[in-house]
Amino acid sequence: MPVRNVLDALTMRPTRFLTSSWPWRSLAYLTGGALIGIATICAVVVLLAAGLVLSVVVVGIAGYVATVLSGVAVGRLERWRMRLVDHAELPDPHRSPPAPGLRSWLRCRLREQATWRELGYTMLSALVLCWMDAAVVYAAVFVPTSLLFAPYYLYGETSLWTTVPLALCTPFALAVGAYPVTAWAGARAAMARALLAPRSDDTDAKLVELTRSRARLVDAFEVERRRIERDLHDGAQQRLVALSMQLGLARLELPAGSPAETQVAAAQDLAKEALSELRELIRGVHPKVLTDRGLAAAVGEAAGHAPVPVDLDLRLDRRLPDAVEVTAYFVVVEALANVAKHSEATRAAVSAGLIGERLHLDVRDDGRGGADPDRGTGLVGLADRVAAVDGTVALSSPPGGPTLVHVEIPCAW
Repeated sequence: MPVRNVLDALTMRPTRFLTSSWPWRSLAYLTGGALIGIATICAVVVLLAAGLVLSVVVVGIAGYVATVLSGVAVGRLERWRMRLVDHAELPDPHRSPPAPGLRSWLRCRLREQATWRELGYTMLSALVLCWMDAAVVYAAVFVPTSLLFAPYYLYGETSLWTTVPLALCTPFALAVGAYPVTAWAGARAAMARALLAPRSDDTDAKLVELTRSRARLVDAFEVERRRIERDLHDGAQQRLVALSMQLGLARLELPAGSPAETQVAAAQDLAKEALSELRELIRGVHPKVLTDRGLAAAVGEAAGHAPVPVDLDLRLDRRLPDAVEVTAYFVVVEALANVAKHSEATRAAVSAGLIGERLHLDVRDDGRGGADPDRGTGLVGLADRVAAVDGTVALSSPPGGPTLVHVEIPCAW
């Protein structure tokens, strides 16, 4: 998300932020937005005027169609420009035309909701956002420039004792201006993403069926996990418990310190170790406490086994759908495992609550930060697990910490 990327930048140390490329990229993004918005106004006015003039000969209809489709071009350009402030590429929401040719392409585009959303974004950008971009860029450039050249254009009107200190304030003005420029660039990109991102209505029947098939597979997988957990709990685990007890009874019948008693004692210890490992395996497959008592109890148990102290703030007043609870539980387990392995943290915190019909889950730590999904820390698998239930994952982990994993899962999945 663009806001996540910008927040990561804004939470950097001032020296690191000001020497990074973020302020310049944000300034370039806003400058491009202002120029594109003004150019769009001119193009739309020309197209509408041409359509009005030529409408008497029917050819003018093409001007109106071109006006509608101008949003497609602006949307594509905006998705490309957003890479300046957003590392996550925004996918194209348009479907491929069912047949080759201009007529098929036009019919497909004019029937898509994405086309009309892009037109709405184009109008919003041209009428409002581009002027705000221009105002922010103007303030960020004009104020430092005015201070820098104050000794020149105020020469003769005031003394150098006044103008030279103003010029020396230029670096301070540039540093201060970098923050609102970057913040507005992030907010601007977030609005663009909200309007231009693909929606479920943009997908075709095959993709909808693929999504439903994925949901069925996830449900079937969870049913199988529970069956394995029951088989291990009621079968292998009970047999190991019985074996350990039998070995204990046999040990009592043997003389203390005899070779046979020593061998039986060693066998009993091995049985206990195997039982402990089996219990850990069962907890990893599907913890029984999650089925019996719900997410809050299961997370509490996982926090109790964590190698670092974990503060809990779980505000869950009802049971959630099975797939949501399972996903949220394993997110917590994986995140706490990452805390222990990679973060060098001394404390972690887990909070969860329902906002509307969405579960909001946060796992944070006071470690060194710098978490990178590309370095094999399990974050990619975690994101894949959440995506399987239509959830989202946001990571904030600037160098030096802290690290925050924020997960949202729709509970009506």
